[in-house]
Amino acid sequence: MSTVVTDNVALIRSAYEAFGRGDIPAVIDALAPEVLWIETQGGPYGGVYEGPQAVLEGIFARVGTDWDGFVCDVERVLADGDTVVGICTYRGTYRATSRAMAARVVHVWEVREGQVQRMEQFVDSEQLNAAAR
Repeated sequence: MSTVVTDNVALIRSAYEAFGRGDIPAVIDALAPEVLWIETQGGPYGGVYEGPQAVLEGIFARVGTDWDGFVCDVERVLADGDTVVGICTYRGTYRATSRAMAARVVHVWEVREGQVQRMEQFVDSEQLNAAAR
């Protein structure tokens, strides 16, 4: 594995680890100023977020408000050049309904020059939506 690929995997693993310990500023620090963050359409946060502040406000702040015990269990991290893929499961309990969920998710990260340029999420959004109903 090349040094670039190893560094890219390390960046994404560190972002997952930071999220796991609740260190959202460390996750945001991994994002490029022009990052595009794409959430699955049809899910509760579906859409495109441009820039770290939009990701912070549109995703992380809302997840922190809406869910108890929200975690992203990382199963595998794979890489090919600048592309890193995380295969994970989201788990948590939606506060307003007290309904638990587990949803499979894949994140496709594009990393250049040590920063996340783009992240696209593919999630079983019905699991998230069902917890909110």
